Parts: sequence; structure tokens; C-alpha cells
Amino acid sequence: MVKPSLGDASEAMRPGQVYLRLLTYTKQYWHFFILGVVGFGLYASTQTAFAKLMEFIITAVDSHDQSARLMIPAAIMLIFIVRGGGSFLGNYSFSFVARNVIHSLRTEMFRKLLTLPQSEFDQTSSGRLISKFTYDVEQVSAAAVDSLKVIVREGLTVVGLLAFLLYTDWQLSLIFFAITPFIALVISFASKRFRVVNKRIQESMGDVTHVASEVISGHAEIKTYGGEVYENQRFFDVSQYNLRQSMKLVLASAISVPVIQFLVALAISTLVWVALGVMAQETTAGQFAAYITAASMLAKPIRQLTQVNTGIQRGVAACYSIFALLDAASEEDLGQRSMERTKGDIIFKNVNFSYGEDKVLDNVSLHIQPGQTIAIVGRSGSGKSTLVNLLLRLYQPESGDILVDNIPITEIKLEDLRNQFAIVSQRVMLFNDTVTHNIAYGNMAGSSEEEIISAAKAANAWEFIGALPDGLATELGQDGSSLSGGQRQRTALARAFLKNAPILVLDEATSALDNESERKIQSSLETIMRGRTTIVIAHRLSTIESADKILVLDSGRIVEEGSHRQLLAREGHYAQLYNMQFSDCT
Repeated sequence: MVKPSLGDASEAMRPGQVYLRLLTYTKQYWHFFILGVVGFGLYASTQTAFAKLMEFIITAVDSHDQSARLMIPAAIMLIFIVRGGGSFLGNYSFSFVARNVIHSLRTEMFRKLLTLPQSEFDQTSSGRLISKFTYDVEQVSAAAVDSLKVIVREGLTVVGLLAFLLYTDWQLSLIFFAITPFIALVISFASKRFRVVNKRIQESMGDVTHVASEVISGHAEIKTYGGEVYENQRFFDVSQYNLRQSMKLVLASAISVPVIQFLVALAISTLVWVALGVMAQETTAGQFAAYITAASMLAKPIRQLTQVNTGIQRGVAACYSIFALLDAASEEDLGQRSMERTKGDIIFKNVNFSYGEDKVLDNVSLHIQPGQTIAIVGRSGSGKSTLVNLLLRLYQPESGDILVDNIPITEIKLEDLRNQFAIVSQRVMLFNDTVTHNIAYGNMAGSSEEEIISAAKAANAWEFIGALPDGLATELGQDGSSLSGGQRQRTALARAFLKNAPILVLDEATSALDNESERKIQSSLETIMRGRTTIVIAHRLSTIESADKILVLDSGRIVEEGSHRQLLAREGHYAQLYNMQFSDCT
């Protein structure tokens, strides 16, 4: 089975298309966008107004105009009031748009995350996925709005000053337009370099996040096995790679910006040199001063406009990463048939499945009768858990059919299909939330407190839950860190009891329990299993002796099936596994 690559379609988009797609997220905030443009328009107009004011000041000084004593200070105050108001309006409006765009992207990314097929999680590290929500999306802010803010503010300033220069002496002002092609070449070259390096930085940030998250979750094992030196080196390597790529970005920016600034300075110097020889003889001192002031004021906004390219390319590179996630194929659900409550009749017909080139299930066929308890045993990697994953449509078989109540599961609505199952696995997943929300999770959120307590008692969990500081309202911490392994397992069992699904899957459900707790729960399990189709995946064969049928998997094939006594009598694979465990116990 060939696994799809995350977001191949996005990688084919051109940078301009990616940026335009990003700007579509600003559409719903167009009111604030317009306010921002108006604000920066007011800001930009004050630059031109200040250049014009210089003409008025010098003319007033030359003519000894006493009325200017009031007008000039008033004009200065007005210019700075308009400048401050325009700056506030522009910055606040654009920042409002920026943060809302980030919020929209994050929520859309999270919704997408919940719809991705299991294969995407298998081939993408959790660190890289988390990095998309933290690092990448913040870089998008620089491209979507922060850089756009500079472009609008400084762009309008440049346009206003150039318009003033053209109005004053259009022939002389054409000197500025002569350098435009050279600036464009430098920006084009730098942009390509920025995109390549930024993509490497984003990938390396994913590696940094991944290694750090592994150390946080596996700190006990690291300390126990003395992995500190190895993990230090591993983190140093990925962080150093990120450092090298970041410095390459700094180098590219540090070279391109001075080159562009030199071109601008050359144009301004030439302009001033020509102006001193031409305008000084044909214009008043005030007009000449206003022209030179406007020309000199162009340097700052042009410099900022050239520097903004780094942020844009960083954001565009981040957009590729984010849109790759958003464009990834969602979990396929073509089922049209509803299912309220299944009888629990399950059939596998000639099912084949592989992980990459590794064959996991080889022509598997089996029939589980309604209400029957089936145990699946075998060595690690024999395909036991894969059977359940296929039944839940977490994966799709390469060939063969899986039916529930004689209906192919591909024809059943995915939500309806999964509502038929309650699962307690060896790896218990608890959330950083209250006991109530961990037991009454998802579709069971509306359960009453009495129902939750009843489920907890049935799972032999109420004894410790009632003793917690806040009872059902106790926060369990990340992955239930405040509970012991057995307590976590019993909390998960309570969740399964509360769901009351017609098909129960127990994947080493009692593996984390001590012998006393296991004996207490076995009677509860017998109660919940009564009248339900139950699939038990077990390594401890002593827990499945009462199963209606035991299937023995080996290398993806069902090599034996029968009751506990029948399989022991055959002295085959099952008997060998059983005797090995019995001898280990003795």
C-alpha cells in the first residue's frame, strides 16, 4: 500500500498563488483592512505634508511673514496628530486582521487534523505536526499582515513622496525610476534564496519540537537507561542544523538589504547632485528645500520595503507547510447507510493488508457470531491489532471485504460504524481534564453523574475516584499523570462501560492491573461482555480460557482456531505459546 504524501497539491503551487491564497483569509475582515489602509494613508500623507511645510517655513523666513508664527506650529501639531492617529488606526486594524487570520488558520488546521486518516499520523512525527500550529502559523502572520502592513504604510509613503517629486520636477524625478529594474533583480534573487532556506528552517523546527517532546514524555526511561548524553547530542544536532539554516537566512538578508540601500542612496545622491545644479537656479529656496527634503525622506520607507521581503518569504514558506496539511486528503467516508445498533455479526472475507512492503494480513477470513467472545493471540507483529484497526476503518484493506450484519463496512456511515464499538487498549489515553470528562467523553458528554458513577463502580474505579481531592471534578493532568497505571486502566474501562456499545474490543485491557485488581475486574468484564460481541487481543493466555473461540495468528495468517481445550489438545501453535507462558510463570 502506497502512503499518500502530505499536501502534494500545495507543493505544486507557485509562491504568488500561495500568497494570494493566504490573503483570502483576510476577506472576512475587509472592514478592518480598509480602516488600516485609510490609517496608513493618513500616516503617509503627513510625510508629504512635512516636505511641503519645509517650503512654507523657508519662504516665511525669507519674507519675514509674522503670521507664520501661529500657522507653522499649528501645522506641525496637526501633522503629528494626523500621523499618530493614522499610525494607531493602521497598526490596530492590521494587527486585528493578523491575529484573526492566525486564529482562523489554527482552527481550520485543527479541524483538518481530526479528519486525517491514520496513515498520515503514521508517517508524520507529532513534533512536526505541533510545529505547524506553533512556529509555522506565527511565520504566516509576518507574511499575511505584518509585512503587508509595512508594504501599505511605506508604499503609500513612497507613492506620496514620488508624486510630490514628479509634481515639482517630473523630468528630474525619473532618476528614481531608472534604478527600479536593478532593485527588482536583487529582490528576485533574494526571494528564491529566502524560500529555500525558510523551508529548511521549518523542517528543522519540527525536528527540534519532536526531540523535545520525546524527552518530556520519556524522561523516566532516559534517566533509567542513562540516555542523557545521547539525547543531549541528538537535540544539539537538530538545534545546530536549525542554527545553520537561520544564519544562512540572516546572511542572505544582510547582503541583499545593503545592496538595495546602496542603489537607493546612489539614486538620491544623483538626484541631489543634479538638483543642486539645475533647480537651484530656477526655483525658490523654499521649493528647492521641499524637493530635497522629499527626496531624502524616500530612503527610510524604501529601506523598510526592501527588508520586508525576508518576512514575506518566511511566511510563504510557512504557508506551504500549513496548506500541505489543509490540502491533505481527509479520511474517506463514502458510506450512506445508517446503523443504530448492530447485532454484532462480523465477517472478514479474504482480507489482505500491508504496511508499505511488509505483509501484515494474508488472506484472512473469519466469522464472529453475534454475542460471541473471540480471542486473538499470536506473537508480536502477527497482525492482531491490525484486524481491529481495519474493522474500525482506521485503515483500508488492500483486498477482501469486511462486513457487519452482512453490510460491507464501506457502505456504513463512518460515525455510525464507530459508534458500535467500545475499546480499551493496552495504551490508555486519558486527557488533561476532569475525571467526569474522561469517562463521559465525546458523544457521552451528556451522561448524568449517576450514570458516570455507575460505570466507574462497574469498572472497579469508584473506590479511588471517590478518594480523589475533588472526586469526579479532579483534574487528571497530562495523560492521566496523577493516576497509577492500574487506575488509568480502570478509568478507561469505565469509559467503555458507559458507552454500552454492542461490540467490545479489549486490547490487553487488564495488562496494567495487579492480580487483585484484575480478579475484581474480571467479574465486571464478564458482566459487560454478556450479550455483546467481544474481541479480546491477549498476550496473557490465562485471561482468555473462557473465550468461545480463540484465533491464533502467525505471520498474518490464521493458523489455528478453536476453544482453549481444543487448541491445547492439538499441541500446535497455541499449546506452544501457552506452555511457554506457563513455564515462565513457574
